[in-house]
Amino acid sequence: MSSSFANPHTSNDLKRLRAFLAETLQKSGNPAPTAAGKPVQLLNLACGRADETAVLADVFGHGPEGIHLTGLDIRDREISEAKERWKKLHGQAAADFLVQDASKLSDLRELSDNFDVAFMRHQNFWNGDTTWSKIYDQALHRLNRDGMLVITSYFDREHQLALDAIQGLGAQLVCSERNADSRILPDAPQKSVDRHIAIFKKP
Repeated sequence: MSSSFANPHTSNDLKRLRAFLAETLQKSGNPAPTAAGKPVQLLNLACGRADETAVLADVFGHGPEGIHLTGLDIRDREISEAKERWKKLHGQAAADFLVQDASKLSDLRELSDNFDVAFMRHQNFWNGDTTWSKIYDQALHRLNRDGMLVITSYFDREHQLALDAIQGLGAQLVCSERNADSRILPDAPQKSVDRHIAIFKKP
């Protein structure tokens, strides 16, 4: 994992995310998927700088063929930073990053419909619920039959809104966990980093 993040808290936040994500997968009874004969395919939506790339590669890339991550975000500057930071990953892991509106995945014909995992960190359902519902819906349609959708949230109400919306699209909630070790944000006491994780199965 890179140690050169601009925010001094990022490295420790990512260590906590790795532990929390691995623990939640274990509790859910749905271990990280392995794809026979090919890398695990992970779609990281609205990823920004994709700080969590190494964490996702570590947690989901245990299979013999490793993992391929595809990160999407509408902001060109953040995607450029992600490309530079993650142009080389450890082991059997590789990543591509595309400038793309995650609510318009149907326009991206070169993107597979066979992802094993779709991931969204710190989704912002409270800020544009219609847009985020579209993102969830299209993410579910990009998963393979046994694929999983994983989200994290900053605060309680936002997380519940996301749970309701995704289940309203027909997805099965497998597990939702509160991270007691998440870092509280001093300027927003009701928010903390990766405060919740939820795992869904495709309808």
